[in-house]
Amino acid sequence: MALGAVPAVALAYLSEEVRARSAAAAAGSYIAGTTVGGLLGRILSGIVGEPAGWRGGMWTVAAVCAVAAVLFLVLAPRAQGFVPGRLRTGEDASGVLIRLVTPLRSGAQLALYAQGFLLMGAFVAVYNYLGFHLAAEPFALPGWLVTLLFLAYLAGTLSSPWAGSLASRFGRYPVLLGATGVMAAGALLLLAGVTAFVLIGLLLFTAGFFGAHAVASGWAPVATGPSTRAQASSLYYFGYYAGSSLFGWALGIVFGGVDWTWFVVSVVVMCAVAAVLAAGALRGASGARPLDVVP
Repeated sequence: MALGAVPAVALAYLSEEVRARSAAAAAGSYIAGTTVGGLLGRILSGIVGEPAGWRGGMWTVAAVCAVAAVLFLVLAPRAQGFVPGRLRTGEDASGVLIRLVTPLRSGAQLALYAQGFLLMGAFVAVYNYLGFHLAAEPFALPGWLVTLLFLAYLAGTLSSPWAGSLASRFGRYPVLLGATGVMAAGALLLLAGVTAFVLIGLLLFTAGFFGAHAVASGWAPVATGPSTRAQASSLYYFGYYAGSSLFGWALGIVFGGVDWTWFVVSVVVMCAVAAVLAAGALRGASGARPLDVVP
C-alpha cells in the first residue's frame, strides 16, 4: 500500500514542479531511478540474505529505503507549484471525490491506465516465469545465473530517460507506440531455443517496457487539469499494480498448464491490445505531440 503511493505522488510532484517542456524527460529520469532501485533491492537482499538469512536481507532493504527517504527530505526543493486541497477555496469532501472521479471520465486517461495495467502485467509475468523456463531443458541454466537475469533491468535504466527525451522532442504518442513495439519484438525473441537470443529478447523487452512506462506514467498527470494531477497519477499506478498482481498470477496458469509458446503469445497479445487502445484514444490527446506544435 505504501509503495504504490510513492511513484503516484512523485510523478504528480514532477508534473507540477518541472517546466512543461521538460516534464517527459523528468518522468523518464525518475523511472530510470526505479529500475536501479528494483535491481539493487533484489541483488542486495540476495547477497545479504545468503549469510544473514531472509530477515537480514529484508532489514537491509528497509534501511536503504529509510536512507533514500532522508535524502529526499534533505535534497528536494520545497514545492512551488502544488496547492494543497485544504487551501483551495470552497472545497469540501464532495470536491475531493469529484477530483478523484474526473480522470475516469476521460477516454485518454483510461487508455493510459490500460497501458500500465497491460504492460506492467506482461512485464511482471515474464520476470516471474522466465527463470523457470531457462532452468529447464534445453537451457538448464544454474540458479545463480538465472538470478542474474535481473541485471536486464539496466536496459530500462538507459531506455526510460531516452524515451522521455524522445517524447519531449517528437511527442509522447509515437514514442509510446514505438516502445510497445520494441517490447513485443523482445517477447517474440523469448521463443528462441538459443540462450543468447533469449537474453537479447529480454533486454529488448525490458527496454521497451520501461520506455513505454516512462512515457505513459509521465503523461497521465499532465493530460488532465492542474487540480486532478495527483489523482490521475494515482489511478495510473492503481492500474499498474493491479496488472502486475493479476497477470503475474494468471499467466503462470498459462505457463504451467499449457506451455511457454502460449505464454509468450499471451504477452504479445497484451502488448498489441495496449497499442490498439493507445492508437484509439491518445493520438490527439494533450501531450501527444511536441510542446512546440501543440496549439
